[in-house]
Amino acid sequence: MSSFPASLENLIDQFASLPGIGRKSAQRLAFHVLSLPDEQAFAFADAVRTAKKQVKRCKICRNYSEQDICPICSSDRRDRGIICVVSDPKDVVSMERAREYNGLYHVLHGVISPMNHIGPDDIGVRELLERAASEDIREVIMATNPDTEGEATALYISRLLKPFEIRVTRLAYGIPVGSNLEFADDATLSRALEGRTEL
Repeated sequence: MSSFPASLENLIDQFASLPGIGRKSAQRLAFHVLSLPDEQAFAFADAVRTAKKQVKRCKICRNYSEQDICPICSSDRRDRGIICVVSDPKDVVSMERAREYNGLYHVLHGVISPMNHIGPDDIGVRELLERAASEDIREVIMATNPDTEGEATALYISRLLKPFEIRVTRLAYGIPVGSNLEFADDATLSRALEGRTEL
């Protein structure tokens, strides 16, 4: 039996359901929220409610947006012939932070993972194929994570895109800038060699 009031226990449970938040962290967060002045606590709750109500998926790329079409898809300064396929909306933020990419995006909202019962129909593969059929696309960059599920998803999508005669590329992976070769694992070194470029 819990020593906390039912409403506090429920708040702890809600925080604990978030990814990366354990029971102890959930308790700390719940106690912190309760210690806030009413105005701050209600502003926090309103921010969650407002974001949940107003943020939706862009009808083109499936990234989060408050408009039907996100600012990236509606921009006339982006290269509309290139689509970068990412797993999650946070990956778009990472790509934009680098300031090297000027094309469009397609957010899958997941990767193919048979162990977790996630198949191609559960992520945005169909929508990507519809874009490939209806838009003038020269290249699709697969930017899923270099893990088993990310690689399988990239390979699966690249096979589906073959009939469209679109160039499909994969982000290069290898030795991080500022690190030493001696600390790189075999798979990383192998990937670095495969992705080597001419100087």
